[in-house]
Amino acid sequence: MNASMIRVGEIVRDAVWLNAARLIVARNHPSGDPAPSPEDVAVTRNIVEAGKLLDINVLDHLAIGRRQYVSLRERGLGFDAA
Repeated sequence: MNASMIRVGEIVRDAVWLNAARLIVARNHPSGDPAPSPEDVAVTRNIVEAGKLLDINVLDHLAIGRRQYVSLRERGLGFDAA
């Protein structure tokens, strides 16, 4: 498996159900390489925007690979500067 479809609604559903104020998204990269793809950045942007609409602060999106991870927030990918 080298790709997966992510629905933003499925990502935020439990956060809404639990009345969460904050959310951290973490997912594995089946290839073992945690380098974010353009699709990862785009879905992060969509999750952050959905969080804004729902008053849920998305703290980070972590891409996890073999013995390493990448924080998209630390790299400024998918999160606006504000």
